[in-house]
Amino acid sequence: MSTIVKIGLPKGSLQDSTFDLFRRAGFHIQLSSRSYFPTIDDPELEAILFRAQEMSRYVEDGVIDVGLTGYDWICENRSDVIEVCELIYSKATSKPASWVLAVPNESTIQKLEDLDGKIIATELVNFTKDYFQKKNIQVKVEFSWGATEVKARLLDAIVEITETGSSLKANNLRIIATLLTTTTRLIANKKAWQDPCKREKIEAIALLLQGAIEGREKVGLKMNLPGQKLADILQLLPAEKSPTVNPLADQEYVAVEVIVEEKTCRELVPKLKRAGASGIFTYPLNKVIP
Repeated sequence: MSTIVKIGLPKGSLQDSTFDLFRRAGFHIQLSSRSYFPTIDDPELEAILFRAQEMSRYVEDGVIDVGLTGYDWICENRSDVIEVCELIYSKATSKPASWVLAVPNESTIQKLEDLDGKIIATELVNFTKDYFQKKNIQVKVEFSWGATEVKARLLDAIVEITETGSSLKANNLRIIATLLTTTTRLIANKKAWQDPCKREKIEAIALLLQGAIEGREKVGLKMNLPGQKLADILQLLPAEKSPTVNPLADQEYVAVEVIVEEKTCRELVPKLKRAGASGIFTYPLNKVIP
């Protein structure tokens, strides 16, 4: 009987992007309405949904073997877990999110030290307390149940997460400092990590998820061209890429295939055409394993 690995998937804002990431990694997840137990087409995996805020606690306690959560919540819960790998994806962008200290535009507070003796509202209470304690700045930290931007004018400052900063600007808030940059992490229970079978499965999941992220903004590019044009074409391709070159039935022609950043194609493809390439096409990639 194969070993079952219990995996926690984040419920909430990261749920859809996480399910899509797993799909591109080769795992198909289905979830019925109001269920917390998704089905996954891998007999060695048993999935359950948890809020990202509590995931690291359940991993540390061994309720689940492995889970995906933000680095911020690992810090907030002070969890003792194995960080298997970083997975840079999120609900809005591919950029990491940041927890920032913000105050109203009209506030006299200009730097961290100005908050000595002040009150801060945040959802990230433990981390914020630890952060200011290390800097020997005395602050009172209040837990915020949401609508944190509003509380910046009721108290003295807020510590809030942002990806683009647009919500803070819309509420006429300015950022004083970035306290923490966070990305999603795949984390494992220490006992599960010591189990050879579970560790092998967890490492395989990490490899496939990282490959799916790597392939997200890349495409395969393929073309035919006269052999005499090969040197010119290779000069146009990204220098760090090593294309595959294969002969065709017509010995005067070769086929060239390479992986490139999708955003470069709009400038690269016309140049390749002018240089003599034909039959140019691109195709999407689910995974790119380094």
